Amino acid sequence: MKSVYTAKQIEDIVISGKSLDSLPADAVLTPSAKDYLKELESPGFGSGNSKIAAERALDLEPPTLPDYEFKWKPGNDPKTPGEILDFFHSPEVHTLKERICDLGKRMWQRNYTDGNGGNMTIRVGDNLVLCTPTLICKGFMKPEDMCLVDLNGKQLAGRRPRTSECMTHLAIMKRQPKCKAVCHSHPPHATAFAVAGVRPPLCMIPEADVFLGEIGMAPYRTPGTPDVADIVGETGVNHMSVLMLNHGVITWGDHIEEAYWRMENTEALCRTVWVATQLNNGKMLTMTDGQERDLIEIRKSLGMEDHREHLPDNQLCNNDQFRPGVVCNSK
Repeated sequence: MKSVYTAKQIEDIVISGKSLDSLPADAVLTPSAKDYLKELESPGFGSGNSKIAAERALDLEPPTLPDYEFKWKPGNDPKTPGEILDFFHSPEVHTLKERICDLGKRMWQRNYTDGNGGNMTIRVGDNLVLCTPTLICKGFMKPEDMCLVDLNGKQLAGRRPRTSECMTHLAIMKRQPKCKAVCHSHPPHATAFAVAGVRPPLCMIPEADVFLGEIGMAPYRTPGTPDVADIVGETGVNHMSVLMLNHGVITWGDHIEEAYWRMENTEALCRTVWVATQLNNGKMLTMTDGQERDLIEIRKSLGMEDHREHLPDNQLCNNDQFRPGVVCNSK
């Protein structure tokens, strides 16, 4: 008995990537199937149809999240100057350079940086880190402006000198293996908290407590010095967002987009808390300790450690030191 093929069956064959030559020689095509084959053969239809077919095929796959983390093979760093330059100019690293430029523009457009402030890094090997250069506006960077350094800050590639503050980023990466990218900038509200020496309260906004956890506070040290690298590096081990007193904010993550997201999260939290303190005579509501424990569990499920995990419940939402005159409670 001869096989009959409908337009839908022909389309499924195209979407699967199989050749139409696989059809039996004696196959019977419905009128709609014949029309579909004519459309496939018409000028300009093939390329567009191929794209549609590819998109349809992707729709059939289980949904997945994009993975922006740069993964390298341990022990496989390029060694010779030629190998290092080839790696630095490779398509994979060029994509990261473009991403840094895009995020730099977003930071500048949001007033997170002024002048040549701010910097970013991405770990791309056991001993290799891509970083932004010194003395450049983050809103106007180009891929060719980027630098490559080792974990001790020695510049290995790049036409512009690397930022001196990359040493602070490297100090976190050396101490915290999960840190693969770092973002530093001076968002106004979060920097105001840093200048005032005020740690943003906990248990206020679920998203902030999940994606930031407790924000760290690093005492002031002169920017670009070993002292600031040490103090921020230690603080960054248990805190994904750190207020650098009298300076700005530094955040880290699995990839540079995530590190930047945490910068936005930190600024949004500080801005919201600042406004909230002006309302209701300074009284602000918090979640309960039990509800905060739920958020810590969510952090753990997302692969984020939380040093507060073993604290007793009555200490999870203790904001007594937040700000004199401001009352935080769950009632």
